[in-house]
Amino acid sequence: MTGLFHKSIEQKEIIKRKKELKTLVKDKQYDKVLQIGSELLEKRPDDLDVLFIVGSIYYMRGKHKTSISYFDKILDISSYDPETLLLKANALFELGQYNEAIKCCNKIKEIDPKNKAVLELLSKINTKQR
Repeated sequence: MTGLFHKSIEQKEIIKRKKELKTLVKDKQYDKVLQIGSELLEKRPDDLDVLFIVGSIYYMRGKHKTSISYFDKILDISSYDPETLLLKANALFELGQYNEAIKCCNKIKEIDPKNKAVLELLSKINTKQR
């Protein structure tokens, strides 16, 4: 019986920390977001929300290789997540990995053929490859 009660307390703590994380994102306290996000991922390494938030912060900070590692973890679990695929494609573009970025764009086009952001990114890639 204690085990069930303990898990309930742990889950409530994780929910509380995730809410705190989202508030910190709104307040643009990104160092604190990364700290709490890392702590949460130690307990729940497959938490898609936290992986996305942490990966996005690294992307915004220009740490594209690091952001891609978080996006890849998400895509291992949910391979057709268009938001994650688009961020990964943009990160790959920034790193000059155009062919890999195109692969992500093509996967998004399978899900959402009229996605404007993908069409814009593909246009930017085509311009760079000329």
